[in-house]
Amino acid sequence: SNKPPLTMPRDFNLMFQTNVGAMQDASSVAYLRPETAQGIFINYKNVLGTSRAKLPFGIAQIGKAFRNEITPRNFIFRSREFEQMEIEYFIPPGDDVWQPFHEQWIKNAREFLLSVGLKDELMGYDVHEGDGLAHYARACTDITFKFPFGVQELMGIAARGDFDLRSHTEGSGKTLDYYDEETKEKYIPHVIEPSLGVDRLILALICSAYAEDEINGEKRNYLSFHPSIAPVKVAVLPLVKNKEPLVKAARGLFEKLQRRWNCQWDQTGAIGRRYRRADEIGVPFCVTVDFETIEEDGAVTIRDRDSTEQVRIPMDDVIPYLSKAIDGY
Repeated sequence: SNKPPLTMPRDFNLMFQTNVGAMQDASSVAYLRPETAQGIFINYKNVLGTSRAKLPFGIAQIGKAFRNEITPRNFIFRSREFEQMEIEYFIPPGDDVWQPFHEQWIKNAREFLLSVGLKDELMGYDVHEGDGLAHYARACTDITFKFPFGVQELMGIAARGDFDLRSHTEGSGKTLDYYDEETKEKYIPHVIEPSLGVDRLILALICSAYAEDEINGEKRNYLSFHPSIAPVKVAVLPLVKNKEPLVKAARGLFEKLQRRWNCQWDQTGAIGRRYRRADEIGVPFCVTVDFETIEEDGAVTIRDRDSTEQVRIPMDDVIPYLSKAIDGY
């Protein structure tokens, strides 16, 4: 076609630009943050002065980040707006100091992801080396996850040295030194930065939780969320909806549980179908109030989602039982 295959070089702005105030001129230009971390570095001195923290210590933050991606694609993996969780863990300087902290944070990060329900066999590591390492980083290891469509980065743990605090010191003219009372030294702390995309984590949790099995010859699809992160913790099911004393007892239990956890009330349809509806959205426990509850023993039936096993316990013991199963205590 005799047309050049590439356009001429052009400038791209990867930060979202806006104006603060009614007037639009050079003095009102501002940018939406491309990451949450810099807010932590800006507030580092305030936290240090008000909390009297001593190294090592960390500051955590969660919030929206914005990047003016040139070609948004790959579902949630290349988007202009996303939710991010980051920790800046401040440590003393020194080549012999940061490596043990970095290794420990990699271990802790993986243990956290396992604790909320990610499958160990779907996770891996990607160690950045050479040209793949950012210019300011001493080391960086990504924890990856094998999604149905391929392996993607899930969480990064970087040893960033003193690049950020030193850059803010040079740009602002304000000292961000830390005075070490034990060594009587002043220095700029180094940081270990675990960074996690919330959107990616939620997708990884859903992929890990999806399960299929067969109950009494019938196929079942369900989400086996860990109880600690299941959006709905408990479903309360009165056996029938037209028996006022039974519904009243179930409703009273539901309102008590609702003060503690996000719960679901379901009184429509056969009890088996209600179990399946709860399974499909990952509810770990169903509590059934039946005729025996109001006429005989005052107990209820608690059904476990994954095993489908049922236990009968007194109504007064429901909250302690669920608290141990959901919260661990």
